[in-house]
Amino acid sequence: MNRLRVVFAGTPEFARVALEAIAAAGHEVVLVMSQPDRPAGRGMKLQASPVKQCAVANGWPVAQPRSLRLDGKYPDEASAARDTLLALKPDVMVVAAYGLILPQWVLDLPAHGCLNIHASLLPRWRGAAPIHRAIEAGDAQTGITIMQMDAGLDTGDMLLREAVDIGAGDNTARLHDRLAELGGRMIVEALARIGTLTRTPQPAEGVTYASKVEKHEALVDWAQPAEAIVRRVLAFDPFPGANSPLDGETIKLWAARAERSSAAAATPGTILTVDPAGVTVAAAPGSAVLLTELQRPGGKRLPVADFLHGFDLKPGQVFG
Repeated sequence: MNRLRVVFAGTPEFARVALEAIAAAGHEVVLVMSQPDRPAGRGMKLQASPVKQCAVANGWPVAQPRSLRLDGKYPDEASAARDTLLALKPDVMVVAAYGLILPQWVLDLPAHGCLNIHASLLPRWRGAAPIHRAIEAGDAQTGITIMQMDAGLDTGDMLLREAVDIGAGDNTARLHDRLAELGGRMIVEALARIGTLTRTPQPAEGVTYASKVEKHEALVDWAQPAEAIVRRVLAFDPFPGANSPLDGETIKLWAARAERSSAAAATPGTILTVDPAGVTVAAAPGSAVLLTELQRPGGKRLPVADFLHGFDLKPGQVFG
């Protein structure tokens, strides 16, 4: 194997899996770049990203510039990052969910350029949240694309592409883990074949954008068809968690399935039946959602049978 000098740029768990796969394959990780530490948890203490934690545990040097634009808001940090990269002379930079736009000087610096691990079948779902949006849209498949990066938003030439099926019960958490493992395997393959892979331009047809998931999107619109509501519940697990107000509390909805309903006159959001196996809620006419896992504010995710011990739900109540 041709041992490469790799700079790795990434932030969340998805990227950590790829970083460990690259190191396990025998490549030399000369620098790890990640987003600055952020406040997190109930105490809002500064917390390192999964990628930084991995780097520190393995003794790899870490850089956390807030920008890489030499003419941007943090030019000193960008300039220091450039000096570091120039001194390292990397063979390649691997990028996975990093969170910063790479300016042209970064793209041009490594001998083999910058390779990106993207969690979709490009050109579908370019952008920040491809896993969430694929589930929310009801896609039958998604996958991983290894891309030669250019200055656009996920517009670079494709090097490797592999599809995976999205199962009926797949939520973002489960699909994320499968795609992270696949991404790690595929980037190792790409590095083993670097310089020999065929670059395939992305087609102009079929382009969609996966915008960042915002907290306000988690509020359920019960007037939608049940299938759309269930897809959103799955897409927003684990973040931000689909939710709906009921009797002054915001209830999170973690597991659900779509059902037919004969209660055509019921107001969307009305609880139709309550049973230890699930709570049936009216959706768009002719459809209903069976909720099977719920959570109160400050509580735990619970199967409905356990949730009902501490929260008395009755037919006729209406989710907001």
